[in-house]
Amino acid sequence: LVVLIVVVGGITRLTESGLSITEWKPVTGTIPPLSEEQWLREFERYQQIGEYRHITGPAGMTLDDYKFIYFWEWLHRLLGRIIGLAFFVPLVWFWVRGAIPRGYKPGLVGLLVLGGLQGVFGWFMVRSGLSEEVTSVSHFWLSIHLLTALLTLALLVWTALNLIALSRDPQARPARLTGVTAWTSAILFIQLLLGAWVAGLDAGHASDTWPLMQGRFVPEYDQSNGFWWAVTHDPFLIHFLHRWWAWVAVAALIVLARHARKAGDRQASVAVHVAFGVQILLGIATVVTGMALWVAVLHQLVGALLVAATAYAAHAVGRRA
Repeated sequence: LVVLIVVVGGITRLTESGLSITEWKPVTGTIPPLSEEQWLREFERYQQIGEYRHITGPAGMTLDDYKFIYFWEWLHRLLGRIIGLAFFVPLVWFWVRGAIPRGYKPGLVGLLVLGGLQGVFGWFMVRSGLSEEVTSVSHFWLSIHLLTALLTLALLVWTALNLIALSRDPQARPARLTGVTAWTSAILFIQLLLGAWVAGLDAGHASDTWPLMQGRFVPEYDQSNGFWWAVTHDPFLIHFLHRWWAWVAVAALIVLARHARKAGDRQASVAVHVAFGVQILLGIATVVTGMALWVAVLHQLVGALLVAATAYAAHAVGRRA
């Protein structure tokens, strides 16, 4: 479900659907507009924001066009609610039955809180784009929203593997975070952060060639506000960093995969290699196809699977008797 919501979130971003619902109604928002009058009311709210006034409105958006983008944002929010229920209801059930192993309750509650924060961060992201002046959400809030989802995915995989190990051996202890795992996670985090900024700034359109950008290795970018401002705001530089920092991440993942294999888990090693290999190819394909929707969506999907594979390998390295 978390992988699915990451994919739908990618579609929502790529179709510019994220600002189609201008209110946050955690309960009543589950039901979409059912009458023409309700649809017109929602459309009128959307017409008040900058995205419509400066981009979609002048492009000739119709009510049917609006319904299309509304669907993706509504589905994204609906999946968030489903994930919350899919975690909360069984948690309460197993808690009442006394079936949760000793020491796991705080971690499971923490995962529930993290899921709730994800919804809050999502609303802050949407709210950052709800004004007449701006035409898109903050790429900083978008990165917080996406990275929280990927962190949740990694922790779910880690927790599940701990519980599987415990079910096989009542004496098994939770896996530990090793040095190689921490370094790999930090390097991968930077790559994921850059990828989120690429999405938030539409920086994927900065170049449709690979390996060069604008016919040169390092593209021209805005240096008027200093290098560090450009690192966090300029789409050309962020695109450049994302495409080349990927190779640093690959090197780190290879080291992690080798450690997982030495620890006796060849499957984890294979999973990491396959995930980053496919991800690199999809990243290049996304660029050269000019951000073709389904290629870009597949790139985000495999990115989530790479995070899961990394958590799998990290757990293999950190297993304890």
